[in-house]
Amino acid sequence: MTVVTVGVHIVDVLARPVEHLPAGQGTVLVDEIRLTAAGSAAGTAVDLVKLGNPVASLGAVGSDELGDFLLMVMARHGVDVSRVRRRAGDRASASILPISPDGGRPSFHTPGANLTLTPADLDADLLREARAVHLGGVDVTFGLGDPAFFALLDSIRAEGTVVTMDLLSELPDLLGPARAFLPHVDYVLPNESQALLMTGAADVRAAAASLLADGPRAVLVTRGAAGSLVVTPSGEESIPALKVEVNDTTGCGDAYCAGFITGLLHERDLLTAARWGTAAAARVAGGLGSDFGLTDLPSTLSLLRGFRLEDV
Repeated sequence: MTVVTVGVHIVDVLARPVEHLPAGQGTVLVDEIRLTAAGSAAGTAVDLVKLGNPVASLGAVGSDELGDFLLMVMARHGVDVSRVRRRAGDRASASILPISPDGGRPSFHTPGANLTLTPADLDADLLREARAVHLGGVDVTFGLGDPAFFALLDSIRAEGTVVTMDLLSELPDLLGPARAFLPHVDYVLPNESQALLMTGAADVRAAAASLLADGPRAVLVTRGAAGSLVVTPSGEESIPALKVEVNDTTGCGDAYCAGFITGLLHERDLLTAARWGTAAAARVAGGLGSDFGLTDLPSTLSLLRGFRLEDV
């Protein structure tokens, strides 16, 4: 496989627009309800396939009906889920997301089998064969914080595999320990809140510099409508967001990761790859759910009207 995603697999149940939660047994009519494969590994895997990459995903999923649905949807999109571990008697992770008219997304979440993932669940040979490995949600799959897994990451990077890392939570008690992964990855892609919580820094630039000092080649902080900040040892660059009508921000970070990784695999430079991530995130923001709007790479890159196609 060109890309292997490792980590969090979630079923998202989304409704839009939700202006208020009804009292008692009241009902609110909405325009749309969707169920999607989501999470920092599963959602990114689906997006990567839509952008033209062969992808396998590794993780732990419950043996319940939601787990069946999750793997079915991923497989239907073209993700190889044959090595995802099923946990007998456990539940799949799921979130209920009432999306507000401005795109905000409060959530109700159960972590399920994601919390049980360990290095023993991973196919090391598959990881060694990949051109890129994406770690999605290591702050909640904390069983992966194992010296043996770090050694495996170091060995595949030495052979030329690119390792990227994204996060899931905004809980300081989980984000802090996730810094242990940073010496063993090439690129880390937190959102602004996560970067601040991980480091305790006063501003996003100081937070990115602190994360960079832990060892990755670059830190890319996604900032919603403010775009993203790309920080390397040689300096920093702000990438503006694209102007689109925002319906739902769910999965925009996953889409950014998928676009960025796709850019790297197409041998684009770091900033161009970040622009590819920006375009993928903009596509997702226009609909409902983590994969909405992404159909293929050319239509995604068509959003970058300020750049010649041969440059993006």
